[in-house]
Amino acid sequence: MKKKARIAVFISGNGSNLQAILDATRKQVLRHGQVELVVSSNADAYGVVRARQAGLPVAIIRGKDYATQDEYDNALIRAMGDYRIDLIVLAGYMNILSARFVSQYPQRIVNIHPSLIPAFSGKGYYGIKVHQAVVAAGVKISGATVYYVTDVCDGGKILAQEVVPVYDTDRPEDVQHRVLTQVEHVLYPRVIERLSEEIVGN
Repeated sequence: MKKKARIAVFISGNGSNLQAILDATRKQVLRHGQVELVVSSNADAYGVVRARQAGLPVAIIRGKDYATQDEYDNALIRAMGDYRIDLIVLAGYMNILSARFVSQYPQRIVNIHPSLIPAFSGKGYYGIKVHQAVVAAGVKISGATVYYVTDVCDGGKILAQEVVPVYDTDRPEDVQHRVLTQVEHVLYPRVIERLSEEIVGN
């Protein structure tokens, strides 16, 4: 069997993007990467249930359980080492990773943001708040962006973007659902496959 990139998925909530990645693996859309570990900042996240149903190891690593940022970083770094992780995928992960942690994995951490960066991105723009801002601004398109994580919030190199229309009758929840199902769940696995293929050198 060909070598595959070893992936850790970081979650905090429902884990729908995690599920999309697992589904993409099953459908052979993601062929050069394999999820080896799920890290959750929330023990009660439904994404943890999804991971366990898929037979994946889960590490519950919560910042509040550590006295310092360094101790928290060390716990994450240890977990990445234990599972020999090649690529870290943030999928609804609500914690901000420290500059120290990010610097350990240059161009090996990716995130997906539910807008067309640089629009509606940066501090304070997360979850439904992004889509509330989109609707309030009256823009006609939105979408999602996959990018490398750096120590600047939503500021890393953009790897891919795709758009969806925003209609005058849309509520924020409508935009959120359209971005999630039409873009995020399709685009993210595709980009992860591309990066995994580059990592394994095929």
